[in-house]
Amino acid sequence: MAIITLTTDFGLKDHFVGALKGSIYKELPDAKIVDISHGISPFNIQECAYILENSYKSFPDGTIHIIGVDSEPTQENQHIAVLLDGHYFITSNNGVIGLLTSEINPEKVVEINIPNPLHGSFPVMDVFIQVACHIARGGTLEVVGKAFDQLKDLTGFQPIVTDSGNKIIGSVIYIDNYGNVVTNIRKKFFEAYRKGRDFELNARTTKIKQIHNKYSDIINFNLEKEKRKGAGDLLALFNSSEYIELAIYKSDLNTVGGASSLLGLDYRDTITINFL
Repeated sequence: MAIITLTTDFGLKDHFVGALKGSIYKELPDAKIVDISHGISPFNIQECAYILENSYKSFPDGTIHIIGVDSEPTQENQHIAVLLDGHYFITSNNGVIGLLTSEINPEKVVEINIPNPLHGSFPVMDVFIQVACHIARGGTLEVVGKAFDQLKDLTGFQPIVTDSGNKIIGSVIYIDNYGNVVTNIRKKFFEAYRKGRDFELNARTTKIKQIHNKYSDIINFNLEKEKRKGAGDLLALFNSSEYIELAIYKSDLNTVGGASSLLGLDYRDTITINFL
């Protein structure tokens, strides 16, 4: 039986997540269900796309990913099922797949059109679960919909290059549980424009001139302990997904604060890099 994952902005206070799982088990008693996240900020497509991009590859081919963010259907927000990189994604055509399709071409995309669908206020339960269970039983996408070629891009996700290639203007796309600030500037993109030059990363009034490869790189173990940088110090690094991230080393967002609170950065705030 294929794995079915759930990624939503439903939170855990209400009945929605439990009802989804119950509906799946009612159809497929031996189903394997994995929660990726139910803590997506409400209707935050960029945040959802970032989490999805960094989680789906850890699952085996054939996994079915249900995405319950901004899922109410309209004429401009169709329900779609996508086969991409060996995985199935059931979602709305709201751009959440755009981050994946910017790197990998989908194998199949259909607009969902199942017989006698319920048109209530809970389309993830009424429609997405039916499609997921159909696929899990070995069904094909052609049975649940017709070919679709109008996938929306993920708007505002890519950084901008200005000043004849001497400046990158990026933005905050995600703030994690530690208060670490993830930007939309990938390592590959950064290096393509850097061309070996020195640089200055600007986050509000803070300037950073070095980007590390892991958190502990901030510590110079050749120095005496009292002279080293360490817990509580700011650093920039290429995170595990190869995006530039700002972090406070070994900090707690709920006590002393994290990079987001200490730098005053929030979702969509601007980060700039000037090449010198």
